[in-house]
Amino acid sequence: MHDTGRSGASVLIIVATAGEAARLADLPARVVVSGVGPVAAALATQRALTQAPARLVISAGIGGAYPGGGMHPGDLAVSSVMIQADLGAWDAGTFRPLGELGLSVRPDEPQDALFPAWGGAQAAAVRAGAALGPALTLSSVTGSLEQALALTARYPGALCEGMEGAGVAPAALLRGVPAVEVRGISNPVGPRDRSAWRIPEALAATRRGVEAALAVMGDR
Repeated sequence: MHDTGRSGASVLIIVATAGEAARLADLPARVVVSGVGPVAAALATQRALTQAPARLVISAGIGGAYPGGGMHPGDLAVSSVMIQADLGAWDAGTFRPLGELGLSVRPDEPQDALFPAWGGAQAAAVRAGAALGPALTLSSVTGSLEQALALTARYPGALCEGMEGAGVAPAALLRGVPAVEVRGISNPVGPRDRSAWRIPEALAATRRGVEAALAVMGDR
């Protein structure tokens, strides 16, 4: 974990990489580089909140857009809910999420592996001109159109795929702090065509989303 921000800031931003952090380092927030994946993100969030309190935790970074969501590279997604989409069991070729198995990430709440987003998410999305919808977290990046379509069928309305949001969210919620995921779209989810990636545009969109969330926080 690498902390690049202000310890007294009321907003904590968790990013996976130093490149993502560099585009946010001058904002009035504490920026922490967690490393990749939900476990690293959860541990970094827990440690950062232990070191200094926050009123909001933002999982920020670039990600892929699911087919059918109408999103393209350079667009911005803000989460209405964060979902650990690959946590469950395979049964005779069919994926069964935790809820179908009678299990939950949060044993005190039977909500499967779904984590509600911060109450200001919609206002932030409107301010930033972003789409608002479910953000899926996977531990392995989806690499085929078939897999992408299966995920959107399982989670209707899913906008984007990342690797940290559903790690950040439960760690924040356990401390009583709301969380939201902000993803600048760099590529479509599916076959990994690196020539189609738009990293600078995605990073710029991510910053726009974080700035909008900070502005909404300032209005509260």
